[in-house]
Amino acid sequence: MFKKIFFITIVFFNFTLLRAEIIKNIEVLGNQRVSDETIKVYGEIEVNKNYNESDLNNILQNLNATNFFEDIKIRVENNVLIINLKEYPVISQLLLVGEPSKKYKEQIKKLMSLKEKQSFIRSNLSKDIDLIKNLYSTIGYGSSKVEAKIKEVDERSVELILEIERGNKTKISSIKFIGDKKVRDRRLRDIIVSEEHKFYKIISNNSNFSKNQIQLDQRLLSNYYKSIGYYDVTINSNSAEFNQEGNIDLIYSIDAGPRYTINKISTNTAPVFDKDIFSPLQNSYKKYIGKYYSPFSVKDLLEDIDLLIERNDLQFVEHNVEEIKNGNLIEIKFNIFESEKLLVERINVLGNSVTNEDVIRGELLIDEGDPYTKLSLDKSISKIKSRNIFKRVISETVEGSEKNLKVINISVEEKPTGEIAAGAGVGTNGGSFGFSISENNWLGKGTKLNFELDVDEESLGGTLNYTQPNYNFLGNSLNYYISSESNDKPDQGYENAIYSAGVTTGFEQYKDIFVNLGLSTSFDDLRTQDSATDSLKKQSGEFLEFAGNYGFKYDTRNRSFMPTSGSITSFNQVLPIYADRSFIDNSISISNYKSFSDESIVGSSKIFITTINGLNDDNVRLSKRKKLSSRRLRGFEKGKVGPLDGSDHIGGNYAAALNLDANLPKLLPDSSGADLALFLDVGNVWGVDYDSTINESNEIRSSTGLALNWMSPLGPMSFVLSNNLSKADTDETESFNFNLGTTF
Repeated sequence: MFKKIFFITIVFFNFTLLRAEIIKNIEVLGNQRVSDETIKVYGEIEVNKNYNESDLNNILQNLNATNFFEDIKIRVENNVLIINLKEYPVISQLLLVGEPSKKYKEQIKKLMSLKEKQSFIRSNLSKDIDLIKNLYSTIGYGSSKVEAKIKEVDERSVELILEIERGNKTKISSIKFIGDKKVRDRRLRDIIVSEEHKFYKIISNNSNFSKNQIQLDQRLLSNYYKSIGYYDVTINSNSAEFNQEGNIDLIYSIDAGPRYTINKISTNTAPVFDKDIFSPLQNSYKKYIGKYYSPFSVKDLLEDIDLLIERNDLQFVEHNVEEIKNGNLIEIKFNIFESEKLLVERINVLGNSVTNEDVIRGELLIDEGDPYTKLSLDKSISKIKSRNIFKRVISETVEGSEKNLKVINISVEEKPTGEIAAGAGVGTNGGSFGFSISENNWLGKGTKLNFELDVDEESLGGTLNYTQPNYNFLGNSLNYYISSESNDKPDQGYENAIYSAGVTTGFEQYKDIFVNLGLSTSFDDLRTQDSATDSLKKQSGEFLEFAGNYGFKYDTRNRSFMPTSGSITSFNQVLPIYADRSFIDNSISISNYKSFSDESIVGSSKIFITTINGLNDDNVRLSKRKKLSSRRLRGFEKGKVGPLDGSDHIGGNYAAALNLDANLPKLLPDSSGADLALFLDVGNVWGVDYDSTINESNEIRSSTGLALNWMSPLGPMSFVLSNNLSKADTDETESFNFNLGTTF
């Protein structure tokens, strides 16, 4: 670059000595690869034209811009323009050595300014090397090395070899949160994707430093703070420095700002609309006034508005939101107005090389010929993003062939869609292991293929799932599965092998109300143990069944992860279509959440009831009887409450539990990485539908105690210290329970 500036300067100085001359002829020297005519075209040079100093300088600049020439000298002698050139050598071959991935090689070559069959500009080489290092840094290789070797092929060409050494993945040694954060570190760690590197995280990529992942963390933190009222929150990763081990110490600086409460919500409708249409919104508004601001609350109200627009078949309607701050109060105003009467002329889908186009179009709520609204387009883009098969989804609206027509361009960037995960745990009830592998865009059709394996002390099970997210007939997701499970339960008197297959679907029927439907078939090879009673031995056999199931869920929680308000209610029923032993299976659960003292206490109440009854005088077989887990009834061993046949806990036809929890997230210091909770559990298992030597107690079981959740150096640990308030003599109890486990 310095040489270029030098020669340009010299030539410009010589030009100042020239007077304007008519160029009669052009002489080009030194060019071997670029023809004389090409040079004349790029330089915009003409004969029999009067050239002054400025004109000659333009020629120089034009030729310099081609990046063909390393050196350019121009002079005029006797009405002849003499151009003396030194061409850049051409890169005959660009080799990337040391990078095993063909995909990454292609991406690197695409980003580089130096390319095969183009000029080798040495000054651009260092820029390209820095670009490559930065690319590796974004995917977690912070200590990558790139060395360039230039091999001269001949006078006019070179071979460029870049030797790449990725190095080891840069690990995140520590994650800290500083500033006015107002939220405990443990909760913030649960929100972000990044994790501190631990030896047991043998598969996880989340403990690898990645710029893209850090940016995702910042968005997640920002969304969380805004969801609990901190409207003005700012999140910075102001420190990501290498430590002595060559890994990263990551620090997020947080300024939560003031916490806003919603004091007023109003609707401003254009005169063209009947105000009575939107009057039902007032009931919805009442639920949020006096609550902390949350963008999710605003989103819910916008969905209510959209529903009213759809119900009343209103077209060409737009709306926006005004959020007016006054101190720590915020007013939300919804403006509903008539939009320009526009139609969708055409929708173009771009960037999908693997994914079939109909997968993307199947998520669109707007079609060619429909009225164009930004609302419908935005919701369509959100649906495409929710498929989780694209790294980026961008929409662009441009003018159509006529004034009232719009063309929508939807551009997608595909991402790797394969996932692998594993988990392990150990506790007083034994150890467990889980493994799963999935592909979320099978054969480019947007379908999901997933295999899961679960192992514990008493069972081994595997399930293969195939999910069609947008089945053509229903417009909803369909999930097909096959599973196999083997159980050995010596304390319950049996062992069995179960083989199952089925199909399920689920959809949102109405706001916050979700419906699920399913059909399943199963074969159960049940064998009782030699030590079992005669009445239990009669339970042995092979059982075939074909059943349908349905259910619903009503979810008003403020968030699914660590909710602090709202409730979730679910009901499910299984009905036999054909069964060797007919039955009807019901379950209902209700969970409520409420926070007190600015979330210093988060209370929850959970009710769980499940029943199974034989039909047509059929008894419920042993493997389908109801039991309570140690999670539902703490202080008692899993499955060892309720009816006893001989020495075997056989479960019952009915089971119920009530859980009252008071979580105290701010009681322990942040540095401990632990949370405490007080609990009261009440429950029972009862009912047997066959005559036998059953020892059944209908006494209510109850316990109270203390639960501690701790993010230990070995992984997440939970401890439960229980005191039994009431129990039966036949129950197996435990005053202490712990679990150590992690998923990665």
